[in-house]
Amino acid sequence: MAEDTNIILESKEPALGKIEVAPQVLEIIVGIAASQTEGVARMRGSLANSVTELLGRKEQHGKGVKLVFDGDELAVDVYVYLNYGVAVPKVALAIQDSVKQQLLFMTDLDLREVNVHVEGVIPEKTAQQVDPDNLFNQSDEGDSDQ
Repeated sequence: MAEDTNIILESKEPALGKIEVAPQVLEIIVGIAASQTEGVARMRGSLANSVTELLGRKEQHGKGVKLVFDGDELAVDVYVYLNYGVAVPKVALAIQDSVKQQLLFMTDLDLREVNVHVEGVIPEKTAQQVDPDNLFNQSDEGDSDQ
């Protein structure tokens, strides 16, 4: 049954045998290509993914990726969170280009479509500056009158 779920790559020399790629491999390729795109904060994951990462396990690169293999055509859905302030259409197009390019380069598979779903925007974290000499942010104006 596992053979039915694998994607068979067409070989230019059939006498050498067939090449099968597990869908998880394609998910990892797509996940890495998308997450390394400029402007992507992170990929969407499930609660289980978040708990696993909090426990110190490695980040799962296939999260936020859904593959639909229909006959000879492959469609990919990518779910991402973007950094605040980026141009959403520009980043989405860059994700589509990067995913298509990496899958073609690494597996010789041609994609029917790459759908990018922007799940949210992550604001920048602002570092709060704490003055060690004035922890409670008190002004010295009242002390100068005495």
